[in-house]
Amino acid sequence: MPTNHKDTPQNPPRRPGANVRETIIKSILAGLMIGIGGTVYLSCESRLAGALLFTTGLITICNMGYLLITGKVCYALENDAGYIVTLALITLGNLIACVLYGAAAGRYLPQVAEKAAAVCAPKLLQPAGQTFFLGVMCGILMYIAVVTYRRQEGMPRYLGIVTCVPAFILCGFEHSVADAVYLSIAGLPAGTWRFLLVVLAGNAVGGLLFPALQRLAGDKD
Repeated sequence: MPTNHKDTPQNPPRRPGANVRETIIKSILAGLMIGIGGTVYLSCESRLAGALLFTTGLITICNMGYLLITGKVCYALENDAGYIVTLALITLGNLIACVLYGAAAGRYLPQVAEKAAAVCAPKLLQPAGQTFFLGVMCGILMYIAVVTYRRQEGMPRYLGIVTCVPAFILCGFEHSVADAVYLSIAGLPAGTWRFLLVVLAGNAVGGLLFPALQRLAGDKD
């Protein structure tokens, strides 16, 4: 009887929990890269330069196959109900990285912590409806960025990232993981988790909006 290819020494069966562990680790690495991108943005005097350099985080995430919730939620309609668990794990891993990185950056980069506090203060005063809308718009741009990377080849695949990421930053749209970085660096002020939950909901709606409308139009690609 031929050997099952999946059970060969070169392709050993995955142990229970391996997928969960891999998902968490890749999600933590993605959160760390957004943390680095966010720190670069906060460190730049020029918003445009900071927004462009922020793309370092998402470019690395895409190239390395790390898992960022705002990129992966876009594919929820292509998967079964179990994908919700995967999205929850990705969110958890992203947040773990943001909180840990933010605590370290807040302590060892005081000038960045001061800038983060200034950035976060008006965010936490926004009405929930405004925050949700800004999250939706960011989710749309993130969908465009990741789907462009997925469908193109060579240098053109990066066009979505280097245009959409600076666009959402310069427009003031809300990205849940980036906001988690800023708020963690600022010391997790009161209202942080309520704010992030609204942003995350907006990002999810924005990320799924185009795929849903395309399906209604009969385009499932």
